[in-house]
Amino acid sequence: MNSSISPELHTDPRLHAGVDVYAVAGNPISHSKSPFIHQAFAAQAKQKMHYGRLQAELPSFAQTAKAFFAAGGKGMNVTIPFKLDARNFAEVLTSRAQLAGAVNTLWIKDGKIHGDNTDGAGLVRDLLAQGIALHESRILLLGAGGAARGVIGPLLEQAPKCLVIANRSSTKADELVSLYADLAAAQEVALESRTLLDLEDSVVTPHPFDLVINATAAGLEDVSPLTAKAVSNIFVPSSFAYDMVYGKTTPLMQQALQRGARVSDGLGMLVEQAADAFLLWRGSELAAAIDPRAILAQLRS
Repeated sequence: MNSSISPELHTDPRLHAGVDVYAVAGNPISHSKSPFIHQAFAAQAKQKMHYGRLQAELPSFAQTAKAFFAAGGKGMNVTIPFKLDARNFAEVLTSRAQLAGAVNTLWIKDGKIHGDNTDGAGLVRDLLAQGIALHESRILLLGAGGAARGVIGPLLEQAPKCLVIANRSSTKADELVSLYADLAAAQEVALESRTLLDLEDSVVTPHPFDLVINATAAGLEDVSPLTAKAVSNIFVPSSFAYDMVYGKTTPLMQQALQRGARVSDGLGMLVEQAADAFLLWRGSELAAAIDPRAILAQLRS
């Protein structure tokens, strides 16, 4: 352990005897709301557990995770930038984690580390809870990295009319279209790739979108992935813009608002994906005992 990391950023299961210990791993991690969310779930479901933070050094995720589980840790959430590392660390992957190629939830069972990706399910539940119709809708997904990979499958399962993946260069977007082609065909969804520049062209992108999801890191850097010309082409007042970044009105959200569209940050996704992780760890029978929207309301207030 790096001695410069404070105890609040290093959860040691050995210090919590008699209690199941969980943590969220990332770098940075001090800002994470996951401890509040999971302790709230535990209170709702009357579960005795401790949930803390783990700040892994950038090249040392596997070492940090191995030490945590060896010390008795039961489960771990994984956030930026370690979701690909977590996929490699897991010994058993769920089908959705295999397809996404990224893992945000780890747990130990029968001596093996299991990995899943609950991001997409969390996103879909938050959108539906906000009254956003996904079936037969036109969806634009911005970005083709790990955050995007984790949500494509669950979005396709909602059978939208089309799902367009737009990225700065088309190579990664093309790869994702190939990867998810069979699922898209089974759901009769038109799955296509674009460059971000293509979004400016009304010939290449002739229709606005019902839902625009930002899965790029642009919001963290206080910039938008979209030019003004692209914004005028893809947004109409009936559109809905969703940025996975939470806790602020991002530049993308501001652009959408200027076009009369509705917007949301990703706080609801954070809470809903955490609910899935909590149930994976503590048992699906507790689903009726937890209320993610009530916890979201507490965070919003």
